[in-house]
Amino acid sequence: MYNRIIKRYLDIFLSLMAAVVLWPVFVGICVAIKLDSKGPILFTQKRIGIEKGTFYLYKFRTMRIDTPKDMPTHLLENPEVYITKVGQFLRKTSLDELPQLVNIIKGEMSIVGPRPALWNQDDLVEERDKVGANDVRPGLTGWAQINGRDELPIPVKAAFDGEYVQKISFVMDMKCILQTVMKVATGDGIK
Repeated sequence: MYNRIIKRYLDIFLSLMAAVVLWPVFVGICVAIKLDSKGPILFTQKRIGIEKGTFYLYKFRTMRIDTPKDMPTHLLENPEVYITKVGQFLRKTSLDELPQLVNIIKGEMSIVGPRPALWNQDDLVEERDKVGANDVRPGLTGWAQINGRDELPIPVKAAFDGEYVQKISFVMDMKCILQTVMKVATGDGIK
């Protein structure tokens, strides 16, 4: 019952509350992005959602508009060349992820779940199939995120995602949220 009903209501309630409380932060970020570099404020990217459907994930733009598309940042040859000054701050504080509150309200994502794979990350999607991680809504944060983020090899990341799927509960979600807040506050594992 938690995963099917209560989790969704909590996602909507908490996302709406966060949007109301953080609206001044949203405005400040929008102004900073426009003053720092040319291009749109938001960055959208096709991602894999629940049951391998696709959706467009929203983020505040942190990179120049000439950055190669549909490639994870950690796979770029020199990612620091493409990241804007404001983008560095947004990534370090994870504030670039705030627009995903809209994805959560729309039902494309959850606050906690496996991070949504890029549409072309077939290897990650295949590994997640083995552990049932494609059968739940992807999340703003997740068990794999707090256990290593992008530094994890794909099989290990998928194993953490599968572990989350097996243990989905209010307690597990609160554990993920609290550990995410602590990691963001300390900058642990964030590039």
